[in-house]
Amino acid sequence: MKLFVFKPAVLALAAAALTAGLIPAQEKQESAAPLVIVNAQVSDGSDAPLKKVSVRIVSDRVSKIGVFKPVKGEQVIDAQGLVLAPGFIDIHNHSADGLDKDPLAETQISQGITTVILGPDGFSPWPIGAWLDIRRKAPASLNVATLFGHATVRSQVMGKDFQREATAEEIQKMAAMAEDAMNEGALGVSTGLEYDVASYSSTAEVVALAEVAAKHGGFYETHVRDEGNKSFNALEEEIAVGQRAHLPIEHSHIKVSTVAVWGKAPEYINVIEAARKRGLDFLADCYPYDAWHSNIKVLMPDKQYTNPQSVEKALTDTGGADTVTITEFTPHPEYAGKTVAELAAERKISPTEMYIQIIRAGDAGNTEASIIGKSMIERDIQAFYQQPWVMVASDGGIGSQHPRGAGTFPRVLGVYVREKHWITLPEAIHKMTGLPAQRLGWKERGTLHEGAFADLVLFNPDTVIDHATFAKPFELSSGIEKVFVNGTLVWDGGKATGAKPGRVLLSEAAMKGDDPKLKSAPGGMSY
Repeated sequence: MKLFVFKPAVLALAAAALTAGLIPAQEKQESAAPLVIVNAQVSDGSDAPLKKVSVRIVSDRVSKIGVFKPVKGEQVIDAQGLVLAPGFIDIHNHSADGLDKDPLAETQISQGITTVILGPDGFSPWPIGAWLDIRRKAPASLNVATLFGHATVRSQVMGKDFQREATAEEIQKMAAMAEDAMNEGALGVSTGLEYDVASYSSTAEVVALAEVAAKHGGFYETHVRDEGNKSFNALEEEIAVGQRAHLPIEHSHIKVSTVAVWGKAPEYINVIEAARKRGLDFLADCYPYDAWHSNIKVLMPDKQYTNPQSVEKALTDTGGADTVTITEFTPHPEYAGKTVAELAAERKISPTEMYIQIIRAGDAGNTEASIIGKSMIERDIQAFYQQPWVMVASDGGIGSQHPRGAGTFPRVLGVYVREKHWITLPEAIHKMTGLPAQRLGWKERGTLHEGAFADLVLFNPDTVIDHATFAKPFELSSGIEKVFVNGTLVWDGGKATGAKPGRVLLSEAAMKGDDPKLKSAPGGMSY
């Protein structure tokens, strides 16, 4: 995970660059002729059946939906055999670092993604307002919004002295920073309670920041404290945070990911259903793969990284050393693509000793190995996806070394809908559009209606599929024919058009605030 903190000198240089025009202002687009899409099967973003109607786009909005004919002078797209849906909203995306290098975001728009919500897992850009302003001045092909990260704030207050619970005074400082973040446009707070910085925090600390988000109409997105052996305890803590802070929950990448809890998705679901019946606004997201991507230390919930007994148990719990693949390790780049078991066999040592060697080499170089852990089973993934309160999200992004970064949304459409018939096409589209929009409180994105922003995806339901693999994670998907962001075509015929009409989307609290800069931001309004 990367922490994006802008130091005063950096901010001063950025401001100077903006003033000097070195960072291009949002491109002004000439008014194009209205566009009419005809003969498509159209989804409105709900799970209702698709309808064959025409859709007219004028500027950045959908102006008409129904049975009508184009008039002279209008552009026309004949979408016979294709599905037209609202643009996909990825509510858990890690593209914050990649947008500067790749503003066209081809791995994202080629999936039909038109909006990404950044800052998940407790790590976010900081300060929020400064980062959003840079994004506003250097737009991407898609819309961006962000949460503020609990670990990011915690690091600002506690520095390197984070391996303990925060004091009341420190929590108060964090809460003040959370106020700033929400006022500057953050949509809510995210936590990554399984990761090192946040794992030492108390539930009360998390509740304090969640209460700030709640006061501003935000929500709580969380990578819970444990997704394996203690996943049920972690779920109860998550529910307690939502109840105590009185705010909606977004459970990140829902899973049960160790051998001890394999097959227990139905029980996990029952706990959530009971909380929902008590009135808790609980939604979740899920990616369509049986493997996760993180750092190697996350395997060790007891943090005994060099204790042979602990390491052996952790590797067994996750399914064995042959399920853990190194994707990147700076001290030993030659490890990439090999499992811990394979590396151990090459060196004629045990997998436990191999793991400990990787930890020690990483600590010596102040780095950690990135890994992919294959530790979920298909029937659990299916059980989660079949819940009406579970949406699709990638947990990937630009440059992701996991295939979910380039393949999540087409994989759901091609594999889980067309091949496996786990869910229907309207249900899948709803999980990609209307349901995340519901969590975000957005009325004019994620659903297709007259007056909505023209974030749209046109795809072939018979051919849409992912091509990214664990060996080749950047392979682009196929079957996504055209993608529009704010009425502008950004993906067409298998390639990016080069347009960058994406906008910074702010929280409702920020838009209702007193800062005229936010209110006048190009496209800042997201409602």
